[in-house]
Amino acid sequence: MYEMEKKNLRHFSDYITRFLRPSVIKNFMTVYLDKEIVESILSKEMTSVTTAAQMLLDQMCYLEDMGWFQAFLDILLASEYTGLHEAIKEWNFQELEELNEHRRFLERIEPSITKHMKPSELLAHMSGCLKPIECEEIRAEESQRGRIAASEKLVTSLLRSDKPNWFKLLKIALENCDLDEALDLLETNGGATAAKASEWDGEPEAMMTTVSFEYREEPETEDMLMSSNNTSVIEEPGGFTGKPERSGERKLREYQKELTAAAVKSQNTIICAPTGCGKTIVALAISDYHLKQFPERAKIVFLATKVDVYEQQYKLFKEHFFSKDPNIRVTGMCGDMDYLSVRWLIENHDIVVMTAQILVNALQSSEVPSLEILSLILFDECHNTTGKHPYNNIMTRYLDTKLNSSTHSLPQIVGLTASVGIGSFKNELEAENNILQLCANLDTRVITTVTEHKDELKSYVHTPEKAFFEVKQCMSHPFIRIIKNIMSNIEQLAQKTFNMENLSNIQSREYGSQKYEQWIVSVQKSCRVLQMKNADEERRICRELYNYTEHLRKYNDALIINEDARTKDALDYLDAFFDQVRNAGYDETERKLTALYDCQRPQLLRLATEGDQNPKLDELRFILEEEYHNNDQTRTVMFVKTRALADAMKKWIDETDSLKFLKPGVLIGKGRKSNFTGSGMTPNNQKGILDSFKSSDQSKMLIATSVADEGIDIPQCNLVLMYEYVGNVVKMVQVRGRGRMEGSRCFLISSNKDRIAKEKINMFKEKMVEEAIEQLQSRPADLSNKVDMLQREDKARRDHISASPEKPKTQGSYELLCSKCKRFACMSDDIRVALGSPQLDLMVLDWFVMRTYNMLPHLSALNTDCVRESDKVCA
Repeated sequence: MYEMEKKNLRHFSDYITRFLRPSVIKNFMTVYLDKEIVESILSKEMTSVTTAAQMLLDQMCYLEDMGWFQAFLDILLASEYTGLHEAIKEWNFQELEELNEHRRFLERIEPSITKHMKPSELLAHMSGCLKPIECEEIRAEESQRGRIAASEKLVTSLLRSDKPNWFKLLKIALENCDLDEALDLLETNGGATAAKASEWDGEPEAMMTTVSFEYREEPETEDMLMSSNNTSVIEEPGGFTGKPERSGERKLREYQKELTAAAVKSQNTIICAPTGCGKTIVALAISDYHLKQFPERAKIVFLATKVDVYEQQYKLFKEHFFSKDPNIRVTGMCGDMDYLSVRWLIENHDIVVMTAQILVNALQSSEVPSLEILSLILFDECHNTTGKHPYNNIMTRYLDTKLNSSTHSLPQIVGLTASVGIGSFKNELEAENNILQLCANLDTRVITTVTEHKDELKSYVHTPEKAFFEVKQCMSHPFIRIIKNIMSNIEQLAQKTFNMENLSNIQSREYGSQKYEQWIVSVQKSCRVLQMKNADEERRICRELYNYTEHLRKYNDALIINEDARTKDALDYLDAFFDQVRNAGYDETERKLTALYDCQRPQLLRLATEGDQNPKLDELRFILEEEYHNNDQTRTVMFVKTRALADAMKKWIDETDSLKFLKPGVLIGKGRKSNFTGSGMTPNNQKGILDSFKSSDQSKMLIATSVADEGIDIPQCNLVLMYEYVGNVVKMVQVRGRGRMEGSRCFLISSNKDRIAKEKINMFKEKMVEEAIEQLQSRPADLSNKVDMLQREDKARRDHISASPEKPKTQGSYELLCSKCKRFACMSDDIRVALGSPQLDLMVLDWFVMRTYNMLPHLSALNTDCVRESDKVCA
């Protein structure tokens, strides 16, 4: 039993014992090992942690208890051995191998650096890579034996850390604690090491394990190379040879070969193929061919739109080329790796996976002098190459270089997308024009689709059956009437302060609608530029109007939640808001507004507990019960509009007896640091949710916002639910494509006839786009001529704008005022904007808040994108 796991534990023991400390997982040992053996291992750990870890692995290879291996994985994760857990789970130790360079460097300078460290101060900044028990031991060591002994203990703990960011955190901690001598040792001797933090570059260690990867064809998932079900680890005879070995190469399907046809001829192309067909595998094949075609000068960049997608694609590229040819140097970079040099990464690697804004920033700063240093750029989700998107920024530079000079060496461009149905269009001609503009932006005159091998494509990619469930709207509910009455009263109070109708051009608005939210935003923007002769009166009016409109916003949100979920969820949302208001401390206006809510709260609570069920929830419950009754292996992804609704739907399912077995996970986008519910998820949170969804014995359902409709790989599912969730043609194609199993179905549930009609129009437009592509493909000369014409027109427009005289910039520092109360917040010199980003640098902002008089409410108002829940009433 567990023979493969035991074989692999022996095989990778050298890796595991570098990081594992048996006493940290003592609970696992006491369950599965005899007491005497546990005591012997713990005793050995006092003299040699590595030997003790090897003793533990040896004993584990004799275990026969059912579930011991999963229990081992679980205790690793619970004990914060995240890197080791992932490596053993996937039997891939490459990321841990990358830590060796930093470990060797720190070992080399340990005698010098420990003299300049202050462990008690550093620990406050290093919780991200040290375990609580290690921090306690280091503090105890400093108390009992002194600072140098504690520093040595700290270094020892870091050398056994399986966190990929420990070296970076150590540098940040030294900098924050002003330990310049220690930092200089890292900076002076370890600059090159730091620059290689994200790569595996160089010869493996002599004792590195020989690993063979076997890839099996699996039709259902796009991310086939990453699936643990498709990869096995085989122990090679003859011990450790020091070189990773290739077991077999993936053969492209015929339709995938067809998708690579134009790209391997070095043509710029847009590859348009359905979700789940393996476009990323096509990108790997194109990259592989390009490297062989230009072995001396190949420099490939793969661009992703979001960090989540970057991490997924980077892992895939790295694993593929590591198994194929370890000499191919693959690395990656995203927003939190600003300590790396983009140009250095490009010059010292063959393939760099990165988010688009990274390349934009490098071009703007001239760190990367020109796109001509690259030979191939792959744009994932290339339909985004429009407007002010980073993709379009990159391609604008590309086109300016191309059209300004007859001598250039620009990279080949390959775009990947599930649909080119961008923009608004009503007929095939308008659809063609939109596609032509996308081709012009990407400098391509070829659109690659599957035409010859459609039958093979259909056998692998299953388009879900689409169905619509129109649900009757909620009848007028006393809860709704009370909320609307409160909103009316607030508007009347606000009108006594100032005539809000003069602050917005939006006149037609309805409570509980997106239009009302837009009106609130419009009023608040107008308040920021409102000017009156009496400055004190101006401040009072702006502050009161902000409070009134912010409360109106929350009531409007509650109406929207009530429309799609339970009245109870809407009331919970309001309760949470007013708890924040009370905890923040409030002025006279807020006291009146809070009293207005408190007066009605008992009645609202009664209605929330006694009211009828939302008919949409009844319909949803019926669908889920029916689907899981017919197939208990059903896997469901449900898309919803907002984070608040995602939380509400999870609560409802967890509290519904017939559905709680689904144990739904919630997948939302990343948010800024906040303690408030729904503020966002970290990449690790997202990965945990997706991993749970992959496991058949855990979550059977995923509730997601728009973060999941593009790019992020979601495991196979056979039921896609769109709960009042409708977008454009591209979004429809991507959402529907999440149902990849044969016989999958996609349901739209809505009480809005217009929303259902819009989705049906999207389906019609999808066919229109397909016909437009076929027409353009049949007229290659016409396509090329029109693309040339559009590029010249766009270039003339850009030249006209650049030739226009720039508005002179006034030098000097400015007072920045709070948009809520018009009081002084700070000087413009006290803040800075992160390169290429509209967001205030949070570290600088936090520093300024600590220096001044705790005016976070004023400062947060300067950034219109700040999380609204974090706004407090100005003091």
